[in-house]
Amino acid sequence: MTAGTQHPSLRRALWAVLRRDLLLTARHRADAITGLVFFLVVASLFPLGVGSETRLLREIGPGVVWVAALLASLLSLPRLFVADHADGTLEQMLLRPHPLALLALAKVAAHWLTTGLPLVLMAPLLGLQYGLGFEAIGVLVLSLLLGTPLLSLLGAVAAALALGLRGSGVLMALIVLPLNAPLLIFGSGVVQSQMAGLPIEGLLSVLGALLAAGLVTVPFALSQALRIACE
Repeated sequence: MTAGTQHPSLRRALWAVLRRDLLLTARHRADAITGLVFFLVVASLFPLGVGSETRLLREIGPGVVWVAALLASLLSLPRLFVADHADGTLEQMLLRPHPLALLALAKVAAHWLTTGLPLVLMAPLLGLQYGLGFEAIGVLVLSLLLGTPLLSLLGAVAAALALGLRGSGVLMALIVLPLNAPLLIFGSGVVQSQMAGLPIEGLLSVLGALLAAGLVTVPFALSQALRIACE
């Protein structure tokens, strides 16, 4: 088979995986909506608990939004590979001639489109709730746009490692939370730096570098985790 015929076949395979996951999410909209509602509720409860002081809300707002995004992403992870593992789809992916890392990356892309992207789109509303300025809200949205794909990537590896195990939810949390600690620090820190009038280019570059490194390395770790789960 020539390279000219391989590339269209790979594109069709990636599109088929992405389209299948998007259609499954559309048929089970309640699962995706649950994560979004959880994100909004968690982030909205903090002002009720800490009071209505504007200065305090502005200080904690970016961190609260980031933590809520992490927890909402974690909430959606158990369903990422469970159905595919149960109906044999994962085994079929292993048998395909296409790189498993790219097929797994297509599934992660579908997860981000249905869970991470809605969180990014709702972030401005929460930013207004915490009294953030328009520039700070823009930086918050940009940080989430760079960071939430990495949440999906690292979460997918944890979901694959915990696939078929008892207490998988606790195991995923133990894997995901420590790995995402630097992401939370830089993601919320860039917004706080903007509000303090400090340069933010360096922190945004770090977030971009983390995402680029994740896109290059994590799919291969994910493919190995899926192979182990199917053995």
